[in-house]
Amino acid sequence: MTHPKTRGREVALQYLYMHDLLNGTDVQPLSDYMGMQEPPPDAEAAELTKKLVAAVLEHRAELDVEIAAAAKNWTLNRMAFVDRNILRLGLAELISSPETPYKVVINEAVELARRYSSEAACGFVNGLLDKMRPKFRPQPEEPSEPAAT
Repeated sequence: MTHPKTRGREVALQYLYMHDLLNGTDVQPLSDYMGMQEPPPDAEAAELTKKLVAAVLEHRAELDVEIAAAAKNWTLNRMAFVDRNILRLGLAELISSPETPYKVVINEAVELARRYSSEAACGFVNGLLDKMRPKFRPQPEEPSEPAAT
């Protein structure tokens, strides 16, 4: 059984893929899209789907700038539709969901790549999200070991 948040990310990815492929035109409303899913996402999944889709669509230009800067020698137009939307989704979640550990966000994005793209995409997604992570989720300093006396 799939965790509701995993399901929410999956539905968000599918919707964002469709939105990107259709260039934002003639795209059905997200609520209609979710209602057509079999099975439809539960309340927790639907809530996360709405949050992530809104974050990506509202901040897509800024997300794309960050992704392009991290993806040396790759333009967004060269990336597969699914891969760039996994990156947008992962980066949006890193930024908008500080309550979710960054390792979970990155792992979930890698799993989406594994399921919907390719093994090569898994490394690509992992590498780029991990490269962008410090800017948006800096690690707190580890307490240093006390000096031996």
